[in-house]
Amino acid sequence: MIEAELKARVHAPEAVRRELEHLAPARVEVYRDTYYDLPDGSLDKRDQELRVRTVHGADGTRTILTFKDAKVDEVSGSKPEHETRVDDAEAVHAMLKGLGYVPVIAFEKRCRNYEFERAGRSMLATLVRVPEVDGTFIEVETLVDEDDMHSALDDVRATIQSLGISLGDLTRERYTDAVAARRGPASPN
Repeated sequence: MIEAELKARVHAPEAVRRELEHLAPARVEVYRDTYYDLPDGSLDKRDQELRVRTVHGADGTRTILTFKDAKVDEVSGSKPEHETRVDDAEAVHAMLKGLGYVPVIAFEKRCRNYEFERAGRSMLATLVRVPEVDGTFIEVETLVDEDDMHSALDDVRATIQSLGISLGDLTRERYTDAVAARRGPASPN
């Protein structure tokens, strides 16, 4: 499946939050993300991502291992995504390191997730704050087959606009890049 996703800067987070709460109840969670690569940076060079995400929320803690392949849409940056829940986060970190992967960057995301139906699609909208990055962002996504991606992205754009966000605020900046730039040439954590 492909994660047809767009991300935008949010200039009026409280107004957007109110609009989202008309669509669905919020699920407030804190993500602790660690991104891995091989020492030569070959995953990044191939536009691939390998992430271990531990999610802390009202329903407890869960960990997800995610691999994102190279983007299939240059404009949105949408990528095929494969993920699975894991029982033991520390074991997965140890396995990846044992296979030669190294943690490249780790950081926290504070999220308000809203799941709803729009245009006949299951959508996930997430208001995001990354403590090391200025501003609030929204990510709106839906999972689709590649042949439906462009239509899905049109629906995602319409959803973003319905929340009062201008398409001029769309961004492809990655949190990993923004956090790394903020930290400078320091350690991954």
